[in-house]
Amino acid sequence: MPGQFSLRVYELALSIPPGRVTTYGAIAKAAGGGAMASRSITSILSKAPNPRAIPWHRIVYAGGKVWMSPEYEKLRNKLYKREGIKLNDRGYIIDFDEIFYDFSELN
Repeated sequence: MPGQFSLRVYELALSIPPGRVTTYGAIAKAAGGGAMASRSITSILSKAPNPRAIPWHRIVYAGGKVWMSPEYEKLRNKLYKREGIKLNDRGYIIDFDEIFYDFSELN
């Protein structure tokens, strides 16, 4: 059974609104984790009760860098286009600061 931190990580990931993005670090912080907790977010989310429900495309690296694997690039770009999220040619989200979701809206 997942611990409280993991359950909070799942809840937070599912709460990211369409058209917004957040970072692994923001999820870790909002879930109550320390500075290194962001490194565990991908592992925690991969063990979620329904990992397909996680909006993976809305979780990016610090500064808006997008992890883009050839396997998921087409799908990720399709989802970004649908939500109005734009990337520059270096793989960073354009207007990252404006669409960044820090979970303060949940409180």
